[in-house]
Amino acid sequence: MDSPFVVDWKKVDGLLPVVVQDARSKEVLMLAYMNEEAYGLTCKSGYAHYFSRTKQRLWKKGESSGRVQKVEALFLDCDNDTLLLHVTQTGVACHTGRPSCFFNRIDTGEVIGQEDTDTVAMYGIVDHLYHVINERKHADPKSSYVAKLYAKGENTFLKKVAEEAAEFCFAIKDNNTQEAIYEAADLLFHTLVALGYRDIHPDRVKQELARRFGLSGIEEKNARDHGNT
Repeated sequence: MDSPFVVDWKKVDGLLPVVVQDARSKEVLMLAYMNEEAYGLTCKSGYAHYFSRTKQRLWKKGESSGRVQKVEALFLDCDNDTLLLHVTQTGVACHTGRPSCFFNRIDTGEVIGQEDTDTVAMYGIVDHLYHVINERKHADPKSSYVAKLYAKGENTFLKKVAEEAAEFCFAIKDNNTQEAIYEAADLLFHTLVALGYRDIHPDRVKQELARRFGLSGIEEKNARDHGNT
């Protein structure tokens, strides 16, 4: 699937917008981005690969959920700076479990379809929860706890992170397993709220942990201290 066309990577600042369309129904499924490596892998493998701006890494569509996109055709626009993919979608395209990512109708506020109950299991609770937190950023503070935290400002939710961390420590100190689990969940939730405030995807934390894997704690700390001198 080598492409004879040349993408203007400089014009798109290294990230090519990609409109993804169902090959049969022509329904628009999603909008994503490719860097040059993702574009090359897509052309070579025949399956859609993208670059995540939030996770700051390459990803194959369906790598976690199994909902892969087999590329049937690629179309580069007249300016060589936007790509259209026709794909055969396994399952649904959206992380919410809906067929398309475009389900919010702005003029009526209507939401089409129901969330797939298997979504959490497929994508993982942390990733799913982070998406929900982002969706609640601009919700009504009267009806959303997340929106209420954001509306009150960073001092409010950062104070909650500190409080939950302390309560978790006390639960561990008291050897209270159930309380430790409960407080750890609270701590993780409020940490995700804080990460969401700065648009830092939790996958980037996982990448940092992966980077450290194989290093002793002492080696990692020494390397960090050396970098700060």
